[in-house]
Amino acid sequence: MAVPSWLERLRAARKTALVQDGKRKIHYLFEDGKEMAEEYDMKTGQLMSRKWREKNTLGGTGKWQVEVGEPTSPLLGALESELITESSSNPIFMRKDTLSSFQWRIRNLPYPKEVYSVSVEEEQRCCVIRTTNKKYYKKFSIPDLDRYHLPLDAAALSFTHANNTLIITYQKPKEILAAEEQLQKELKKIKAANSGDGDCTTQ
Repeated sequence: MAVPSWLERLRAARKTALVQDGKRKIHYLFEDGKEMAEEYDMKTGQLMSRKWREKNTLGGTGKWQVEVGEPTSPLLGALESELITESSSNPIFMRKDTLSSFQWRIRNLPYPKEVYSVSVEEEQRCCVIRTTNKKYYKKFSIPDLDRYHLPLDAAALSFTHANNTLIITYQKPKEILAAEEQLQKELKKIKAANSGDGDCTTQ
């Protein structure tokens, strides 16, 4: 039996929608128990965040893992978390997409643009950031391409540097743009609950 496509999996998932603060929030529950939560800007349809959660080995609910959007900072309060907090000057890696591209921002990288190189490792299905001064190295994958079984294209990758931030852009392939357009049409059909109206609406 053929493995269902990612779009088919999204269609089959149990979906809950909520409209709040100018955002449409969609919660997906997949057959295998995994959960995905997305937030879209109501005006532009732009994806603002995507998080994943799955059951841990004991069957309890695991922590949310951020794929797109601001990384979640650990809640302070416990003594050890106050003692062992990340330095605010450490590089912060996050993904923040646009409608036409996947985009990553790495804050707190003060080196000039010519120090960086960003390349595609096709066999390992990842992108690699290197610096000539050996101060920063990062490998990252593009889960969307993996989910749609699409190859990485070096020509789609570019980067720029401004305000101590390295901005990496990967133009979305036409297959993903078409799939996202279809998905948006389907998400709009889900009657969303407004915040304060009680339970979210499910499909």
